[in-house]
Amino acid sequence: MEIKNTLHFKGIILLILVNVISATTFPLTKDLLGSLTPSTLIATRFVIAAGVFSPNLRNINALLFRDGTLLGLLLFFFLAIETIALKTIPANRAAFIGSLNVLIVPLLGWLSGKPILLKTFLASVVAVLGIGIMFWEGGELGIGDLLMLVDAFVYAVYILFLERVASRHPTLTLTSVQLLFIAGLGILWNNTQIIDQFQVIEQHWGPILYLALLATAAVIWLQTLAQQWVSSEETALLYTLEPLFATMFSFWLLGEHLGIRGVIGAILVLVALFLSQSPQKIEPKAKIEVQSS
Repeated sequence: MEIKNTLHFKGIILLILVNVISATTFPLTKDLLGSLTPSTLIATRFVIAAGVFSPNLRNINALLFRDGTLLGLLLFFFLAIETIALKTIPANRAAFIGSLNVLIVPLLGWLSGKPILLKTFLASVVAVLGIGIMFWEGGELGIGDLLMLVDAFVYAVYILFLERVASRHPTLTLTSVQLLFIAGLGILWNNTQIIDQFQVIEQHWGPILYLALLATAAVIWLQTLAQQWVSSEETALLYTLEPLFATMFSFWLLGEHLGIRGVIGAILVLVALFLSQSPQKIEPKAKIEVQSS
């Protein structure tokens, strides 16, 4: 039990680190999309990341290849949809809609027959409320909002599937298969644009290398490692820290003020995280079980 708790804590720390890294990518991605097409940015990121991780592609079996390509397909669609959506809506609005996966993950798990801790579901509701207070600006829903809603579903499926397969395979190899598959899809989507925009890529090699090596390869590997020890519901909940960290970086680096709404929203997100980690006193009553008809 002590070893299990230690690994669980280690997984939480890794996912918090993933959120910190991911939070730094919003301004970089937004800036690069002013010069590069979404397909060029994704193809470049993953070609570099896959090249660095390629030595880990030895000893691949059929099951690992299947799981890795399915994860890669889900992650590719998630990144492609998110990148396209960020061309049409503000990042803060996208962050709020994307955070809805914290509710979608436990609901999809429940539909598939997985019991849900009541405290986890309540914490998810509080977290979404907090992010909504921080970021939601109202207004009519557009195509970018709908794309981000689809994106939240896609990432929820990714988190659930990763939880199921992460413990089956070596994490570095599973990550490498994902990176290689996404790189291939990115090149197909990009066609020849990456050649036409090569000069622009050279001008922005610093941010692109950061996105490729740290915010892509390292993040995917760390999440794959962490989800061996942390449930999908907790993983989704921890990802609500990403917009919170993004707001903090905007304050430190750009001088943007958080404001009263931001403070209230941030407090609610932190309350949700503490609620999710509180001791469960009465286990049978704290679960939402699937009722058989």
